[in-house]
Amino acid sequence: MKQLIKYGLALSALFAATSLHADDRFASVEIKSNHLAGSVHMLTGAGGNIGVSAGEDGVLIIDDQFAPLAPKISAALGELGSDAPSYVINTHYHGDHTGSNAFFHDHKGATIFAHDNVRVRLANDESVAKSALPVVTYEQGVKIHFNGETLHVFHLPASHTDGDSVVWFEQPNVLHTGDLFFNGLFPYIDLGAGGTVAGYIKSVEVLLGKIDDNTQIIPGHGPLASKQDYQAALDMMKATLAFVNAQKAKGMSVDEVVEAGLPEKWQSWDWSFITEEKWIRTLY
Repeated sequence: MKQLIKYGLALSALFAATSLHADDRFASVEIKSNHLAGSVHMLTGAGGNIGVSAGEDGVLIIDDQFAPLAPKISAALGELGSDAPSYVINTHYHGDHTGSNAFFHDHKGATIFAHDNVRVRLANDESVAKSALPVVTYEQGVKIHFNGETLHVFHLPASHTDGDSVVWFEQPNVLHTGDLFFNGLFPYIDLGAGGTVAGYIKSVEVLLGKIDDNTQIIPGHGPLASKQDYQAALDMMKATLAFVNAQKAKGMSVDEVVEAGLPEKWQSWDWSFITEEKWIRTLY
């Protein structure tokens, strides 16, 4: 629980802060590496967890956190074989997953992959540099053969956003979910960017049907997870949605449901970015 609180507090602070003090905010962040299987590593720091394939073909990364962390991420990748990834895959457009795109494209020559809608949303943001935009986009997905392994990159619609992708490393059996999984935490569903509660739940069901008990899961946020952890998240979402819908059917307003709160068993999923209140309002 202490670890989950740490993730929550850190992410909340990062989302709330302005770019004016970016260097100060990220000065103490450490990028830590954990080897999972085969070529696959998981990097943690601040923002979305990073997946890495490192081997004879070079380095590929999935997501790249916030822009001020790019040099630290690059240095951590250097310890795995190369500080210049050949490819960057964005699981969606949020800045805590795409912030270092421009650095890795401009300074390290990386080619950026993402769903079509990721490029559209980044291109419509005046604060995003042109060099941060994905240059290879897809509608449904793509396979990448790299470091002797097959990476299945595929899109899941109307979930966390309208441009979500996940990456399954076939041979080492590792799944990077992007923000289709907040391990042990209420998830953030970006309703303003095409995300939906129903779509999110359906996507998690689809993914659970594709993995087995040996699959290691890199969540968008939170510690390394198992299929059991992912199932627990799905159970929570379904149960809390049913609870909120039942209160709504009784004629309760969203404010009344918030005041009453969720059953006690779900309150431990509350964190500082997606509080119980925000999760109830999302479900309502």
